Amino acid sequence: MTTLTPVLSDLWDAPRSWKLEAYQDAGGYQALRTALSMETADLVTMVKDSGLRGRGGAGFPTGLKWSFLPPPDGGPRYLVVNADESEPGTCKDVPLMMANPHVLLEGVIITSMAIGCHRAFIYIRGEVVHVYRRLLAAVEEARAAGFLGENILGSGYDLEVVVHAGAGAYICGEETALLDSLEGRRGQPRLKPPFPAVAGLYSRPTVVNNVETIASVPLIVANGADWFNHMGTERSKGHGLFSLSGHVAKPGQYEAPLGITFRELLDMAGGIRDGHRLKFWTPGGSSTPILTDEHLDLVLDYESVGAAGSMLGTRALQVFDETTSVVRCVSRWNDFYQHESCGKCTPCREGTYWMKEILHRLEAGKGTEGDIDLLLDVADNIDGRSFCALGDASAQPVKSGIAYFREEFEQGLHTPAWELFPYEANALYSGVAS
Repeated sequence: MTTLTPVLSDLWDAPRSWKLEAYQDAGGYQALRTALSMETADLVTMVKDSGLRGRGGAGFPTGLKWSFLPPPDGGPRYLVVNADESEPGTCKDVPLMMANPHVLLEGVIITSMAIGCHRAFIYIRGEVVHVYRRLLAAVEEARAAGFLGENILGSGYDLEVVVHAGAGAYICGEETALLDSLEGRRGQPRLKPPFPAVAGLYSRPTVVNNVETIASVPLIVANGADWFNHMGTERSKGHGLFSLSGHVAKPGQYEAPLGITFRELLDMAGGIRDGHRLKFWTPGGSSTPILTDEHLDLVLDYESVGAAGSMLGTRALQVFDETTSVVRCVSRWNDFYQHESCGKCTPCREGTYWMKEILHRLEAGKGTEGDIDLLLDVADNIDGRSFCALGDASAQPVKSGIAYFREEFEQGLHTPAWELFPYEANALYSGVAS
């Protein structure tokens, strides 16, 4: 595979691609007109048949998630789009919303119709002010054109969309913490059950989906379920955005069918920077166990990556060459998780702190006998025992890093990482230390 056909990213290089006029010139909002002529149950069935799985990391079947909503009881139900993208290495939703916000809005409208929702929310990180403003402008354009508000396109269907800016907490990427934040409370994960489908926003039935998931819906409605499920693999259908960053010649977004191999993506990105070789990489951001050069031909779908001992996650491929200290990299990731822990549960609150202390010692070459086993013990006591997935995420790079590169951690008992792996050699660009 040497070339790819853009789907979600097809409009990204068009002049003023974010404007309604550009989106409609490319066939935008035609899927909405098709959806308005369909029964809501048929919309849900179409998405089920397409095989679309959640693109936010969990990979749960989207149509099945919609079908979990209880029967209508006369009260409100909600759609919440999780646009709080903050996983280290992940940068697919922000460029999608920046370049083509209307494909997300069209997906929001169709999804809201399918689940019987009349008020939808897009929860976005407050730091990305430029994207927040672009979404607000797109909502106003769509409303002026009759795609939002009362009696959409004369169909009798009403929908309001609220774009809500969060305050920059990684924990609010967890769906129930996001709902608490949206309600005006401190963002902390809720105990499940009940699940959001039964008691979500304002204790009402709620669907929470990722930006890329919802943005894929208009394409499925426009082209059919068979068109979508003919891409990808048997159990991982369709296409997705892959974020390649780090020591590659051409970092960026690469849209490809699920099932492409890491080697194929790496070749498209120009390979590892000149004069260097691959050392390790993450298939789905820093919360997924690291893999090494022995996994170059790994098929990037949910099942294959899982069988290799990692997770496809958000398809954030962070790539590192031989100049990178695994200890330093894992330590930086853990610093992030320790800082972002909401503190609700003891394993995560205390465990990430103690992992930070040990990792900093090892990085400085001041580790003590037993530190590595203690680090593994702490990670094991977090993994699977924390209130939400943030604790699990903090443990993954530690456990996988030691599994593949234990000798580097052992060197931390006597030699600082910056001597073993000088910052200058690791720099992405000449004269700039990473």
